[in-house]
Amino acid sequence: MMIENCYFLFPGQGAQFPGMALDLLETGSGKVKHLFSLASQYMGRDMHELLLNASPEELKQTDISQPAITLANLAAAAYLEEKGINPSGCAGFSLGEYSALAMAGVISDEDCFYLVTERGRAMQAAIDKMTPGPTAPGMAAVIGLAPEKVETFINEWSSTGLTGLNAANINSRRQVVVSGSAAALLEAEKRFKEAGAKRYMRLQVAGPYHSPFMKDAAEEFDRCLEKVDFNDPKIALFSNITGKIITSGEEAKALAHRHILEGVRWTDEEAAIEESGPGMLLEVGPGRVLQGLWKDTGSAIPIYGAGTAIEIEELIIK
Repeated sequence: MMIENCYFLFPGQGAQFPGMALDLLETGSGKVKHLFSLASQYMGRDMHELLLNASPEELKQTDISQPAITLANLAAAAYLEEKGINPSGCAGFSLGEYSALAMAGVISDEDCFYLVTERGRAMQAAIDKMTPGPTAPGMAAVIGLAPEKVETFINEWSSTGLTGLNAANINSRRQVVVSGSAAALLEAEKRFKEAGAKRYMRLQVAGPYHSPFMKDAAEEFDRCLEKVDFNDPKIALFSNITGKIITSGEEAKALAHRHILEGVRWTDEEAAIEESGPGMLLEVGPGRVLQGLWKDTGSAIPIYGAGTAIEIEELIIK
């Protein structure tokens, strides 16, 4: 297969699984080994040992999953590059945007691991402060309503007293993830179903991500962001916040300050990616979520998995 003008898409939290990226380490790649060493340094833990022995529950902890997923993403990208496959553009879903920032040369690998480690710690600390159990804020997936309808409903309901509900991830034309207080999520279930939603599923996640509930984490993380230099992107780079191409390092840093609190406009991002005209897309990292979301767009631009050594080798020999 001729792999030209390809874009890398990097997954975010939820894509993790025990043992991910270890196959890439076993290839003997010098760059992958270096990335494992860097991640271990910033985490203060041996990442090989962690990924080999961690349970699924441990990997769900946001202070662990964020550096672990970023390592898996960047390891796959490094292996692709060693095989001569280099992107002309990139994007990342939620946490995956930090892998994209590194891939585009906006931040160094070192700063990437520093930021995602501190981001995970800040977010975990904020979650730990929240009251555990059924009264804790969380997230839910609204399936079967167009994103603009979901956002319109949330705005209307907010103006009439239903506060604490936010559109967190605009995943596809058929799925929006909302963050909210326990009371707001309970009431929203009834209202969304009355409005025509086919399904409403509470998500088993650690906290209400991409919402004002993460204010403490955002304030803590802002202090870390100020220590890092952001360069202008070397390749096309797309933003979760705006859904558009990021044009400068200054803009990238300003958007990073907003990232924890604001929603992921993935459908807008996908539209901008398609308009820019890549020849193909590769999901670079664990899982297949982004492949599914891209196929939901109906785009003729193909997408392939490139998160494991086997997937990458198969791409080369197709």
